[in-house]
Amino acid sequence: MAAPSNRAWHVVLLVAGGLLVLVARATVNEYILSIINFVGIYIILAVSLNITNGFTGLFSLGHPGFMAIGGYVTAVLTFPVTRKAMFLELPRWLAGLQLPLLPALLAGGLCAALTAFVVGIPVLRLKGHYLAVATMGFLIIVQVLITNWESVTRGPLGLNGLPALTTLWWVYPWVAVTVYAAWKIKFSSFGRSMLAIREDPLAAQCIGIHLFKTRVLSLAIGAFFAGVAGGLWAHLVTAITPASFSLVMAFNIVVMVVVGGTGSISGSFVAAVIFSVITEFFRPLEESFDIYGIGEILMAAVLILILIYRPTGIFGSREPRFLVAKES
Repeated sequence: MAAPSNRAWHVVLLVAGGLLVLVARATVNEYILSIINFVGIYIILAVSLNITNGFTGLFSLGHPGFMAIGGYVTAVLTFPVTRKAMFLELPRWLAGLQLPLLPALLAGGLCAALTAFVVGIPVLRLKGHYLAVATMGFLIIVQVLITNWESVTRGPLGLNGLPALTTLWWVYPWVAVTVYAAWKIKFSSFGRSMLAIREDPLAAQCIGIHLFKTRVLSLAIGAFFAGVAGGLWAHLVTAITPASFSLVMAFNIVVMVVVGGTGSISGSFVAAVIFSVITEFFRPLEESFDIYGIGEILMAAVLILILIYRPTGIFGSREPRFLVAKES
């Protein structure tokens, strides 16, 4: 009997994911459901950052900044019209507008992607640790702007009382879309161009690959999904503040990508699941003993061990063989 094709495996995994969502909604309590939702959001973040950092070899720490832009745009667009009087400087058309979640998420993702284009033009001319510092500066700038734009964002107080719209049926279809998009990119000519830039930019340029254009597109694609994840995040916790998107979150997402394997979609997926569960597992212990940061310390320790003993990550740049087998 012939082995199933990779397309058949993709369908099997998609159906299995849908069944797991059905089972989870029917059997577990709200607290466990919220953890499962957070796991899905971190999968979106890790896989989308892998498009930028893993495929193209950039080192961006600005992912939470794009997430914040998408989150605030989505929150404002879905905010009830009857409560928008608190926003003092909203245009009249926006003050009277309340969108469903899907178009609001798309708008948030597009705003994040557009910001990535604008930011990427000057920033992506840098390399290595200079690029890391520049993207970290972008994240800080976003936080400062959100904090000081009180007439729209309500400053440090943030936006509270958002509609609780995010459910498993919103998060995991977006997980599937993110993974599918990353998969199609990786195994396309554009994806091979990105991987070539990561391995040797000079050689890639010599064979006709446009370095700057490819890098900007990879940043924008990753930013789009980060913006969507920000919108899902905001409507899961029903609040959004500038402090929600910090350097700690940037560190956590980068750890997921590095540990899973830079360039491996499966690695980012698995690492996001593991580290999200670990973080939530230690949260009650931290609150009980009034000792915070145990999860972050454990993540840092795992990162150090991975960098010492397996610098390419658990999966390297590979995917499971049964998922990439050629069609017969």
